Amino acid sequence: MGSIQMSHIMLFFVTLAVALGGISTDSFWLLRIKQELVDPTGILENWSARAHMCSWHGVTCSDDQKHVVGLNLSSSGLSGSISPDFLNLTSLETLDLSSNSLTGLIPSELGQLQNLRILLLYSNSFSGKIPPEIGFLNKLQVLRIGDNLLWGEIPPHIGNLTELRELAIAYCQLNGSIPVEIGNLKHLISLDLQMNKLSGLIPETIHGCEELQKFAASNNMLEGTIPSSIVLLKSLQILNLANNSLSGSIPVELSHLFNLRYLNLLGNIFDGEIPSELNKLAQLEELDLSKNNLSGSIRLLNTQLKNLETLVLSDNAFTGSIPIKFCLNNSSLQQIILARNKLSGEFPLELLRCSSLQQLDLSDNSFKGELPRSLDKLEELTDLLLNNNSFTGSFPREIGNLSKLENLFLFDNMITGKIPVEIGKLQSLSAIYLYDNQMSGSIPRELTNCSGLTEIDFFGNHFSGSIPETMGKLKNLVILQLRQNDLSGPIPASLGYCKRLQQIALADNKLSGSVPLTFRFLSELHLITLYNNSFKGPLPPSLFQLKKLRIINFSHNKFSGSIYPLTGSNSLTALDLTNNSFSGPIPSELAMSRNLSRLRLAHNHLTGNIPSEFGKLTELNFLDLSFNSFTGQIAPQLSKCGKLAHLLLSNNELTGTIPFWLGSLQEIGELDLSSNNFNGTVPAEIGNCSKLLKLSLCGNNLSGKIPPEIGNLTALNVLNLQRNNLSGNIPSTIQQCKKLYELRLSENFFTGSIPADLGRLTELQVILDLSKNNFSGEIPPSLGNLLKLERLNISYNQLQGQVPASLGKLTSLHVLNLSNNHLQGQLPLTFSGFPLGSFLGNAKLCGPPLLSCSELSGQKVKRLSNTAVVVIITAIVFTSAVICLIMLYIMLRIWLNWRQVSISNSDNGNNGSDQQKREEEKLVFEDDHKRRNGGFWRVTVPSQSQGEVQNHILHFKMDSKAMNNTLARV
Repeated sequence: MGSIQMSHIMLFFVTLAVALGGISTDSFWLLRIKQELVDPTGILENWSARAHMCSWHGVTCSDDQKHVVGLNLSSSGLSGSISPDFLNLTSLETLDLSSNSLTGLIPSELGQLQNLRILLLYSNSFSGKIPPEIGFLNKLQVLRIGDNLLWGEIPPHIGNLTELRELAIAYCQLNGSIPVEIGNLKHLISLDLQMNKLSGLIPETIHGCEELQKFAASNNMLEGTIPSSIVLLKSLQILNLANNSLSGSIPVELSHLFNLRYLNLLGNIFDGEIPSELNKLAQLEELDLSKNNLSGSIRLLNTQLKNLETLVLSDNAFTGSIPIKFCLNNSSLQQIILARNKLSGEFPLELLRCSSLQQLDLSDNSFKGELPRSLDKLEELTDLLLNNNSFTGSFPREIGNLSKLENLFLFDNMITGKIPVEIGKLQSLSAIYLYDNQMSGSIPRELTNCSGLTEIDFFGNHFSGSIPETMGKLKNLVILQLRQNDLSGPIPASLGYCKRLQQIALADNKLSGSVPLTFRFLSELHLITLYNNSFKGPLPPSLFQLKKLRIINFSHNKFSGSIYPLTGSNSLTALDLTNNSFSGPIPSELAMSRNLSRLRLAHNHLTGNIPSEFGKLTELNFLDLSFNSFTGQIAPQLSKCGKLAHLLLSNNELTGTIPFWLGSLQEIGELDLSSNNFNGTVPAEIGNCSKLLKLSLCGNNLSGKIPPEIGNLTALNVLNLQRNNLSGNIPSTIQQCKKLYELRLSENFFTGSIPADLGRLTELQVILDLSKNNFSGEIPPSLGNLLKLERLNISYNQLQGQVPASLGKLTSLHVLNLSNNHLQGQLPLTFSGFPLGSFLGNAKLCGPPLLSCSELSGQKVKRLSNTAVVVIITAIVFTSAVICLIMLYIMLRIWLNWRQVSISNSDNGNNGSDQQKREEEKLVFEDDHKRRNGGFWRVTVPSQSQGEVQNHILHFKMDSKAMNNTLARV
């Protein structure tokens, strides 16, 4: 406040001095202007009434030292705004306020400076529109107001500046079209409109800029074709229309711009072939036609474009090979960039004549064959990029003669053989990328003679042997990528002396041993991957000193001991120690890495509780602690990890209930709490996890029903609740989980019928497992709609009825288990290929692969007949015994009768008595006949002679024989 008051006091005295004639009018206005500026460096400190204004910083005066004609305050660290009081500096010819931090609008009052010839306001933070009053500056020759926050259209009043020679409004946010009035600027030499949002066509009136030498309108949204009138710009030397939406073919008329030195049309949508007429541009030095839709063959010849230094044709659809006469022996070509086309054939030997070539990029084409041994003719070569082709053969040892080579990219080819020892001669080599080839052999020690190496990438080859012990000589090494080879042995201790190393990738090899103690010196290291090797032993405690580590992956090794040495960095974003033998608790220090997003510690021997400090890891996305021995409950602080998408805690010894707050994890996509000791119910809040794709709670002690809110998980792919104590019905809301492709509910106590709504889950593919429950009723025919289903298991339930014929439509099914139910009837014919075990325990099922239904029916009849046979045989045995007794009795009676007849013949005195006895015998016999109910025969006792009796006995024998024959046929 005091400084402002002092400024006002000084201004008062200055005003008084002006009134008394002691100071010029211009100095008065300059001091007024100073009031609007913030001068933190004091560069305007000498702007004071104590000194003449012509001695003030940045001020240029007229010859009579009465008027200011120039003001140059560029790069003075000023901020604030431009005062409207500038309009009072009527003699001002040059105003340069560029490269400061000035803000606010460009004041329209500047349009009143009728003598102004140069206005430089670029590289500030001015905003708003370009004031149309600028068009009143009819003497203006240079207008540079770019690199600001200006927006709106270019005012057509610009066309009034007929003396303008340079117009630069680049790097703003201008929109609209290029005004046609631009053609009025016939003295314009440079027009720079780059990096705006200009749209529409390039105006045909551009030809009015007769003296134009530079036209740059790149990085806009211009469209249409290049106007044919551009041919009239005979002085044009630079034409930059890159990164627009210009279309059509490249105009042949460009070949008439004989003074053209720079032509840049990259990043448009030009199509067709390159006009061969462009070969007439003898002055052309740089030509960039990349990132278009150009096709055909390359028709440009260096034999005519003798001054061409840079040729960029990448990212098009050129075909064929390089022209035979492409290069002159004394060519000026320094850069040839032909990447990402469809060029073919062998390496173009014509390029070897471009002796001045420094950069050669033929990457991402279809070149094949061996690399020429004469590559060393390109003695000036610094960058050789031949990657992503189909080159074969060995690595030419002659490459070792390219003494200036800095970058060698041969990756993604089919190069075989060894790295030649001559590679060690490349003292300027900075990067060597040989990944994704078929190279073999050992990594030569000579490579470590390339002291300038910063990047080595040999990923995905077949290199074997050990890593050279002399790696420590590469003091400038930043990246070492040796992943996916066949390297063996230990990590050389000398590698720890490459103190600039930032990335070490040694994964997927056969390396062994331990982490060298010298790694404590790698203070710049931010990535180290050693996974899929055979490293073992505890980690050196000194690794705790590596404070810049961001990514660590030591998974699938044999490391043991504590993970504490890896928790020293607060910059960790990913830590993966899966499949080792680490033990002990998780150090709470790990929670200091607040940017940690991936933590994977599965398949170790870690113990203790899940640290509550993990609640501070608000960036955590992936947490996998499965297959350890963690105990206790899930730390409630994890509810603060709002970005958590994967929470995997399976196969531990965790207890308690499943937390309800899991429902607040809106980003959760995978939740696996299986094989622990959780109890209680499935919380209904789980239904709030709308992005959940996999939910696995199997192998716990959960009880109660499945909450109906499960139907809110409409993105769910996998639901696994098997091996719990869940009960009740399957909720009907499950039909809303239309993206389910795996559903496992086996080994619970679910009851009721299988919901017909399951048939609406038509994406089910992996399995539907409802086995070992208490489901009853019939199999719903709607399951036949699950046409993608591969495995169906509904065994060990109480299901009844027939197998629906609709299930026969499940042609994708390759595992089926309906066993141990109460199913019956005919199986669908398509089930004939499944094993018998799929249907056992269903006594009334029939059809292939079981017995046919007719055979099953025959078996039933046969079983009834056997039973009847047993009964009949028993009856026969009993009846036969009775008959035998009766026959013995009859024979005994006959014998007694015979004796009586014999006595009667010898003595007739007892005739009446005998007759009475026979009548008694008749009554006895008839009574016995009734009592035994012998329906197969009948006996009549004779009443007269002995002969009749004998005849009746014979008749009885015959009837008994007939009876036996009858019994035998039954």
